[in-house]
Amino acid sequence: MSLDRRRAATIEDVARAAGVSRAAVSKVLRNAYGVSPAMREKVGNAVTELGYRPKMAARALGGRSFSIGIGYSDLGNPFFIRMLSGMLGALATTPYQAVITPTQEGARQGLEALEALIDRQVEGIVAVSPRVAQEEIERIAADTPVVMFGRHDVSSAYDAVIGDDAEGTVLAMEHLAGLGHRRIAHLTVAESETLAETPHNIRRRSYTSFMESLGLAEPVILLTEEGQDPAYASVAEVLRAGADFTAIFAAHDDLAIGALAAVREHRPDISVVGYDDVPIARNPAFGLTTVHQPGFEMGARAVELVLERLAGRSEAVHEVFAPVLCVRTSSFPPQPI
Repeated sequence: MSLDRRRAATIEDVARAAGVSRAAVSKVLRNAYGVSPAMREKVGNAVTELGYRPKMAARALGGRSFSIGIGYSDLGNPFFIRMLSGMLGALATTPYQAVITPTQEGARQGLEALEALIDRQVEGIVAVSPRVAQEEIERIAADTPVVMFGRHDVSSAYDAVIGDDAEGTVLAMEHLAGLGHRRIAHLTVAESETLAETPHNIRRRSYTSFMESLGLAEPVILLTEEGQDPAYASVAEVLRAGADFTAIFAAHDDLAIGALAAVREHRPDISVVGYDDVPIARNPAFGLTTVHQPGFEMGARAVELVLERLAGRSEAVHEVFAPVLCVRTSSFPPQPI
């Protein structure tokens, strides 16, 4: 039976086209538990073919906004852009729409951003590591499903998607030590000690522990602001002053690329290793050795966790993604003195 294209498709049209019940279509659209991949595919194909969209008026009458809030802290970081792509890709086959808002850097601004999403009546929130107190996140999660990125503090109130930052740091440091480096500096941004479980703080502690456990040179912490230009300026200043380290481990690739520019200008004998494996790291012009995190997959998984919560799951999930070292040309044995 062909659909009259002069009218909008209904859920009954989708059910008829897919050869399933109306209830089955509803389950697929709600991403409910117990829906088979075959059922999801049939209904998805019918939705696409008919151009079906749930009516906004019906949503409102049912008390549903069919929107997921995404709190995003750093639009300039390519790794976060990759995660955002994963989130939007996971939402593309659902009836939910994304509402994106910057969470900013401070705790107060981050909390205000999350509350602004609540005011928009989003049904769930995915937030990229805003600097918000755990008790505030738990307060929000009591009424709205929340998935946090980069929060190593474990809570029964909300879900978390993180990388294994301690293990990733060990991979980078073992690589440099294995090449023969003993004087290794760590380039990072300043984080409050009250935010002990952020990725940057965990990488910094893991770096320091590694240096001390192997009896290497004294740990050297190079602090910078976020971004390639500040990283370049910070490293260039230290190199001009006569720094004696032979390698730099950067807290993330954006900092590493800035450091690499300074190194190639002032001291091309210094190795540089980053973290995240953003696309530009693979460009032969950079050849950045770095720790890979599957940003797209992490973003998609975060959305899946929110939808699982909306479908009825109540227990918290704390999902950790394993890092992988990608060795390229920016790291090499120290040069003879």
